[in-house]
Amino acid sequence: MPPSPDPISRIVVPSGMLGTGFPPETLDRGLELGTDAIAVDAGSTDPGAYYLGTATPKPTAAAVRRDLRLLLHAASRAGIPLIVGSCGTAGTDAGVDWVADIVRDILAEDGLVLRLARIYSEQKPSALASALAAGRIEPLPPAAQLEQTDLFRCEHIVALMGHEPIADALNAGADVVLAGRTTDTAVIAAAALRQGAPPGPAWHSAKIAECGGMCTTSPGSGGVHITIDAEGFTIEPLATTAACTPISVAAHMLYENVDPFLLREPGGSLDTTAATYLALDDRRVRVEGSVFRPEPYTVKLEGAALRGYETMTLVGIRDPAILQHLDEWLALLRDRVDARVRELLHIDPADVTFDLRPYGHNAVLGDLEPVAAPPREIGLVMLVRARDQETATAVSKIAGPLLLHLPLPHMDRMPSFAFAHSPAEVERGPAYEFALQHTLSVAPAEAPFRTEFDGDHHD
Repeated sequence: MPPSPDPISRIVVPSGMLGTGFPPETLDRGLELGTDAIAVDAGSTDPGAYYLGTATPKPTAAAVRRDLRLLLHAASRAGIPLIVGSCGTAGTDAGVDWVADIVRDILAEDGLVLRLARIYSEQKPSALASALAAGRIEPLPPAAQLEQTDLFRCEHIVALMGHEPIADALNAGADVVLAGRTTDTAVIAAAALRQGAPPGPAWHSAKIAECGGMCTTSPGSGGVHITIDAEGFTIEPLATTAACTPISVAAHMLYENVDPFLLREPGGSLDTTAATYLALDDRRVRVEGSVFRPEPYTVKLEGAALRGYETMTLVGIRDPAILQHLDEWLALLRDRVDARVRELLHIDPADVTFDLRPYGHNAVLGDLEPVAAPPREIGLVMLVRARDQETATAVSKIAGPLLLHLPLPHMDRMPSFAFAHSPAEVERGPAYEFALQHTLSVAPAEAPFRTEFDGDHHD
């Protein structure tokens, strides 16, 4: 096997998400392998729209602080940049500022001197309304065409940046880049592309490494190290107990991706149709043949809108007579609750929605559930959503006696079930939904992101 070309960029991805933790020794090993940058994602839409709607982070500050302290010291020791994307889970301006405050505290406490750049990705509805009128916003299937009212009902809107703002911040002298909402790959590709790596290997390696050890045989063992050159890239796990195999690496193109061979980024698409995956040894994989095809520049928009207020009730059911006819009982429960809501609250049941999720009976797979036998027990979650918290809780209270004792019509006794806690009603507060899944057409130089270095003013 001929030797690989000289490395152009070497990047450590310590974990799939900032705040989830990683063994410190794996980070040390990454530096020992030779590294030009550390890159890590800090956000996702996986936890739902709440975090974008409220501009709050999902992880605890203590977990983020722990990871950042290790990463900042490693970056300082090696003289390399640290890049964090989608700060604060949703990548809002508040999320960037939240992570920036933690970084500043660590730098002050530990006597580190690093130049900090913040890249903001929140969008104003008024500016997007102009873009919508100009025909520059299009839906991503299966979303519908966007209406201007959709923009103004969003609590927060972010645009997903590509690599360009991050690379620009690094070129301007940033030691630490804290970015708002980014594509999962952009934080990694930015470090490679600014060093001259070809776009095919840069974006492909970024896709494979985005979730750290997920592309290895031991996903929870730590992150990965990638070496990108003119012909492709080599990837290996940071943990000595883990391995990358051709299957584990190639399979990650399937992860959160509609096409196993194509990946859309703001400036084009990664095409891995001709990519080859070769095991160099029992731990490392060599990848060649991926290309990046430029396309009109677009950025994805994500927006979260308030959809109401929720109250939850959890009840355990083990009565075999009920479980034998559970679907019938659930339909009866829904009808009885609807009737009582109409009678007691004098509101249209259509103004209130509630989900019945019988965990233990099709709650996860629904109609795809292959086992038809009655469950031995279920945990029934009733989730009520209404225009205000008072109404949601009132509906839950109305349902309470039915959740505790509702018999089937043919039963000659009163069954009893068990609430998980007292009070039975748990007010969940505001609930949000993703109201934007659209793309905005822009020129790369006009992408709607704002970069500030510490010492600059941000309002």
